Amino acid sequence: MSVLIEISELVQKGKAKDVKVLVANALEEGISAKEILNDALIAGMMIVGEKFKAGEVYVPEVLISARAMNQGVNILKPYLTKEGVESVGKAVICTVKGDLHDIGKNLVKMMLEGVGIECIDLGVDASEEKVVEAVKESGAQIVCLSSLLTTTMDYQKDIIDALKDAGLRDKVKVMVGGAPLDAKFAEGIGADAYTKDAAEAAEVALSFLK
Repeated sequence: MSVLIEISELVQKGKAKDVKVLVANALEEGISAKEILNDALIAGMMIVGEKFKAGEVYVPEVLISARAMNQGVNILKPYLTKEGVESVGKAVICTVKGDLHDIGKNLVKMMLEGVGIECIDLGVDASEEKVVEAVKESGAQIVCLSSLLTTTMDYQKDIIDALKDAGLRDKVKVMVGGAPLDAKFAEGIGADAYTKDAAEAAEVALSFLK
């Protein structure tokens, strides 16, 4: 079995320590950091995403796999910089003002990072000013808004309006998610996409960057 397939399988099993060891071994064997990232770490995480969508694994397993993948990515970072490997794009991600739920947001962030998208995480209770400022500073192409409470859903529209007022709306794709939302609501507030889970969010985000 090739070391890349082995790393992919270890990511799927969430074996963080073993991932670190094998990533270091792969680098010693002369495999490029880019290849390890794409063909082992991201490949493994994509399979986890597919299984999550199919209901074969659940949130805890996804979090453990994402943690294992991140351990491998941390080892690769200096090599990726040397090789000049850039992220495929940037996303500003947050849970909106008045809402302190972050499990869904964190899961989406991990899946986005798993497909090579750099995330600027504004945490929870994020105001429209904070989002606008982050988009300006980072040049992000995507904004991901999470809301778990019916009382904070409408705040997603306020953020979209603030992006319009700042002249940034046509520069970003706005993705929304959260338990009380649906595609109709997303369309009504002028968002570009609604996704029902983290795996779908990663797929849609990638499609926007292509």
